Amino acid sequence: MDFFLITLDILLALLGLSLAFCFVRLYRGPDVPNRTVAFDLIALHAVGLIALWAIRNGAPVLLDITLVTAVLGFLGTLVLAHYLERAGHEE
Repeated sequence: MDFFLITLDILLALLGLSLAFCFVRLYRGPDVPNRTVAFDLIALHAVGLIALWAIRNGAPVLLDITLVTAVLGFLGTLVLAHYLERAGHEE
């Protein structure tokens, strides 16, 4: 059991570090498609972090939050892609 908890802690730390890199990419850009991918990755990282945290602490209620976060992240990316597609046709 101890090995499992240590592994979860390591995974949480690695996901947190990867999430920080995604925020750097979101901030630096250089263009809108890169920022869109970074936003999508941030949403996926949030889902992963919440799911690992729920497993680590034995809180299955948090798994509902992961579903909502995944759907909202997907819809946000979809809306931004639709906006970029329409903006490209207007030029």
